Formats: sequence, structure tokens, C-alpha cells
Amino acid sequence: MSIQKILYTGVSGLMAHGEGLGVVGDNIANVNTTGYKTERAVFADLLGHSMMATNQSGSGVRLDKITRTFSQGSLVTTESPTDLAVNGQGFFIVNGNVGGISGNFYSRAGQFSLDRDGTLVNPQGMALQGYLVDSTGAVDNQMTDLKIANSVLPPTPSTAIEIAANLDSTEVSPAAFDPASPGTTSNFSTAITVYDSLGAAHRTDVYFRKSAANSWEWHALVDGGELTGGTAGVPTETAAGTLGFTPDGLLDTETVTTAPDFDFIDATQNQAIEFDFGDSITTDGGTGDTGVTQYASSSSIRNQTQDGFSTGELVGVGVLNGGEVMALYSNGEQQQVGQVAMATFAADTELARAGDSLWAKTQDSGDARIGAPSTGANGSITSGALEQSTVDLAEEFVKMIAYQRGFQANSRTITTVDQLYQELVNLKR
Repeated sequence: MSIQKILYTGVSGLMAHGEGLGVVGDNIANVNTTGYKTERAVFADLLGHSMMATNQSGSGVRLDKITRTFSQGSLVTTESPTDLAVNGQGFFIVNGNVGGISGNFYSRAGQFSLDRDGTLVNPQGMALQGYLVDSTGAVDNQMTDLKIANSVLPPTPSTAIEIAANLDSTEVSPAAFDPASPGTTSNFSTAITVYDSLGAAHRTDVYFRKSAANSWEWHALVDGGELTGGTAGVPTETAAGTLGFTPDGLLDTETVTTAPDFDFIDATQNQAIEFDFGDSITTDGGTGDTGVTQYASSSSIRNQTQDGFSTGELVGVGVLNGGEVMALYSNGEQQQVGQVAMATFAADTELARAGDSLWAKTQDSGDARIGAPSTGANGSITSGALEQSTVDLAEEFVKMIAYQRGFQANSRTITTVDQLYQELVNLKR
């Protein structure tokens, strides 16, 4: 090997190890970058002769490639429900402009927020991609910007009331039920709020009266001032019926004696609200033990629900593990308005860095395979969390020492060659 070749071999070592230190420095600089994946310098030897030669020496080293491993980073919780983390494989898809190139880019950094138009965007203003929900509640198959309209959720009038309770079997039958004095002509009562077609809330009192052994009456009353033609302060019966029980205290029959008819003022008239007291044995063919029962214990309500709600204003956005984007309203209701899309690649290690925690597909990475979270190879989504960098500082400092020593050793090679040149110059003396 010539002296000059030795000199350039040393130079190649300086360059390769210097670039390796650059990779380590980049990793350390991004130790707190959300979604950052650790990169690794891959060195390759240089050959200055034909491979057919049997007696040859190398020509140094070069930085052959910078690779990264898309291993799972730790998740850290945040206070923002629109901060998203991928748990498993896959990337978020964002659309926008990077370096003059417009299109879809891919990221593990889920720091999203709503812009003034209601679109979920990353810190660079690029729109998160997904599928919107149509007016029927079905998810559209066309991927687009995930946008949450800042609209009012219209009211839904109540159509059904379900009550689960126990009626004390030891109660004594009071006088005949009187709507004018419901408290003294009944054994037990409960109240539930129902909603009319305009979203107005109305209190409905349901009274239970023991009429005979294993037989009870129920009566639903509303203040007359809330009904068309009614008088304020005068309770008005809007529905009534009977409940029959087996000797074991199970609900056997349900009958309606006064058909539900709620004529709320200014709202849709003759609003029918169905009352359901459980899976009665004879009426419903059920077991009789999931709704109202009659046991020798204090009368009490176990559960009661109704299906109506008032007008709601958008107050927040949440994302479920399956990527379902939920709009949260002031009336306590929530509705799915979108579905986050995710992408995986046949060779994600071949993706190209685009800056700002973004990746771009390449010919070597293959095309994006797009689908919903928690389907196929896609991981799930954790809302209110971010994926931390996968940089291991201890490992990076060890690499830094190794590259530093490699740089120093190669510099000694150059120093030695310089001394050899000096000896050659001195030969003429």
C-alpha cells in the first residue's frame, strides 16, 4: 500500500466517524422529540482493487447507511384529549405541504388540536386524515381531512322510559289513587326528566300503589302548567297501568290502562312515551327479575333511564382506542363524527425523513396500507397520551465514546503518514 493511499484511508476514517458522531448528536438532540425513532450509523469498508485480486488491502471506510428501528416508545399522559399515541404498528396520516411538496405524510407524533375551522391539525397545520360520518351515522369510505363541525346537536324527544325497582311486598293498600293527592294515595314514587320535541325538559312523577296482593298500579303525572289545556300546579295524569307479580316476587304481567299521551305546550302534541318495567314473564316472555320486583324489603329504585335529550352545544372532542372521533356536547351526549385512518408499510425502515417528525414514502418502503386502528396490522390509539422518543441516552453516550476513539485513532494514522513523508523529504540531506 502506498503512503498516499494510507493517508486517504485515514481521511476516510475521520469522515466516517465524524458522520457517526453526527448521527449520535442528532439522536441526543431529539431525546425529547415526540415520536422520534433512534437512528443508527452503518459503516462499510472500502475496496480499492478488483474483487478478483487475491492479495489486496482495503481503502478505508465509509458511512454506508443510516437506519432506524420503529420500536414502540413509552407513552406519557397529557391533559389534551386530542393528543394521540399509536400503541403498536402504524402511522398517523397528515396532509399538507412540506418543502414545497404537497401530499400525504406519515407521523408517530400525535400532537393534534382543532383549528378555527374545526379541523384536527398537527403543530405545522397539516390536517389529520380519516373518514367522516354521514347523516345516517355510517362511516364514509373516502379518506379526507378530519373536521368536526361546530354545530348544535338537535334535541331528541323522549319515546321510552325504563324503570328497575323493588316494591315492598309488605305495604298496605292505601285509598284509591287520586291525582290531586298522589303522595297520600300511593305507596312509593320516583321522578324522571323527559324531553319534548323542542328539547324542553319536563319532570314526570311515577307513583306506585299496591292495589291487592301481588298487584300494583302505576300512574305517571306531569304538572298541568306544562301541558296544553292544563292548569299550573295541578298534577295531570298522562299514563297509567298495572303490574302483576308471582308469589316469588317476580314481575309477571304489565298492562296499560291509560295510553301515554303527553301534550307538552308548543311542542309536538300527543307525544307517546312507552313505559317499560322489565322483562315480565307472561307479557314479555322474560325471567321477571331484571326490572321491577316485589320483595319484602324497602321500596327503592335500582335504575331508571329515558332516551331523550335537550339541545347540545359542542364542548369537546374525544378519540376512542379504535380511532372513533367522538363529539362531546353540553347536554352530556356524544356522537361519532369521524374515524382516524392509519397507515403501515411493508418496509417502514425505508421511509424518508421529511422533518417535523414526518416521514414520506419511497419506492423501497412500498405504498401505504391504509385502514382503521386496531384492524389488520394497525395498532390501537390512546387518547390523551403521546409517544416518547426511543433514544437511550446511555447507549448513545457509549457510541459517542466509540466514535470519538475511532476518530482519534484515524487521526493518528494521518499523523504517522505525515512523519513518513517528513522522513522521505530528509533523505536528500
